[in-house]
Amino acid sequence: MKAAVIGAGIAGIASSIRLAVTGYAVDVFEANTYPGGKLSTFEHRTSDGGVYRFDAGPSLFTMPDLVDDLFRLAGRNPADYFEYIRLDETCRYFWDDGTRLTAWADHTRFAAEVETVLGEPGQHLLDQLADSALKYDVTEKLFLQKSLHKLGTWLGRDALRGYVNLPKLGVFGTMNAANERRFQHPKLVQLFNRYATYNGSDPYQTPATLNIIPHLEYNIGAFFPKKGMVSITDSLVKLATELGVRFHFNRRVDEIVTEGNRVIGLRATSMNPEDEHPSPSTRPQITTPFDLVVSNMDVVNAFRKLLPHAKQPERILRQPKSSSGLIFYWGIKRTFPELDLHNIFFSNDYRAEFDHLFQQNKLYDDPTIYLNITSKHKADDAPTSCENWFILLNAPNNTGQDWDAVIAEARQNVIRKLSHVLGVDVEPLIETESLLDPRSIEARTSSSQGALYGNSSNNRFAAFLRHANFSHQFENLYFVGGSVHPGGGIPLCLLSAKIATGLIHA
Repeated sequence: MKAAVIGAGIAGIASSIRLAVTGYAVDVFEANTYPGGKLSTFEHRTSDGGVYRFDAGPSLFTMPDLVDDLFRLAGRNPADYFEYIRLDETCRYFWDDGTRLTAWADHTRFAAEVETVLGEPGQHLLDQLADSALKYDVTEKLFLQKSLHKLGTWLGRDALRGYVNLPKLGVFGTMNAANERRFQHPKLVQLFNRYATYNGSDPYQTPATLNIIPHLEYNIGAFFPKKGMVSITDSLVKLATELGVRFHFNRRVDEIVTEGNRVIGLRATSMNPEDEHPSPSTRPQITTPFDLVVSNMDVVNAFRKLLPHAKQPERILRQPKSSSGLIFYWGIKRTFPELDLHNIFFSNDYRAEFDHLFQQNKLYDDPTIYLNITSKHKADDAPTSCENWFILLNAPNNTGQDWDAVIAEARQNVIRKLSHVLGVDVEPLIETESLLDPRSIEARTSSSQGALYGNSSNNRFAAFLRHANFSHQFENLYFVGGSVHPGGGIPLCLLSAKIATGLIHA
């Protein structure tokens, strides 16, 4: 049996491994020259030969067992392929008024820090983390491990437990409202509101059910891959290749070929510049038959571009999209001991920032800044006495804004804010620079409007408005990745592969 996977993002790679383990001959088609999608890497080289290495996309690693499971499934020892450490510090938080707070992995220490710095009773923090754990425990097997689009999901014991605990899940209130009830200090409310951004949503709209997200970071833990985030991609590609998976890079899929209610193959175009036909319009198309197809492409573009002849699930495809991101990659000619791997510099008006993102489709002039520095744990990611700064701003998705003007203004706002909080003029320290914006995210990853997480989760029904992991029209077509159930981010993408391939074998 032959299976095709469209896209070598993390969910596509995981799907290929799961299929290969069960005996399928698997071919993965990727339009880019590299695997991983957003989970890739690149380097900056300085004039004197120095090298800054950057992970291009996701920078937070949680739920490592989902990666390890793929190696165990193949009968391999995960440690032979992939190594990581658990972080003692989850994140360092900074505010313009000089307040600084460290979120420790140790709950007791974190609670003491909250009491000392903010005067908030530490028990409030412990209660929040316990509530997050409860939400996860109740919903994990129902929402994260199974398809929401199969009747059997709603009839089992896990579903019954969900019904019984429904009032505790926060379905009918917002994340912000729940956090304001829990905490006295607005800075702690802001800290926990930021977890809405982990799936590109607005804490003032998204349901309090999303307070499940801190459980992954604080209760399960935050981790760092010893060879960088890209080593997740590299190790899984190595495993897949050993299992016989064939990767076809520079190979753009143009059509999912169907016949009746079945997919019968793919039509793909070679993008190799060495081909005899250099013009994209004249490059040869290759039609290849397959017994089933798994699409890791954004579901909007999968239907619009690869399945234009199929019935379009308009209600799902037209859902509001999540936020995007604006990323600056800076090589910095100095070290900052007050910074760690993960750092957040908060906006002074969080509500206004999200209003700009989701109501006005604009970037706020006082944005919250996420600053990731992998050289804190992997010294060779930057030259000696230097740091590699990955700076992420939450940005609206691409609706035709004047991004060049937006980027220029945002850059100055970032420099001004970081310089103020750190007490150092940052701009002269920038030795190398590149950026990723919603336009380039859309172009490189086929993400509709450059949205990082598919549809937004700004209403209580959002979980049900993601596309299923299978096609209702074609019995051998499946969908994985951040634009379908259960959502975006590395853990959920890996779970989407588990769900989809489980349906294949059901």
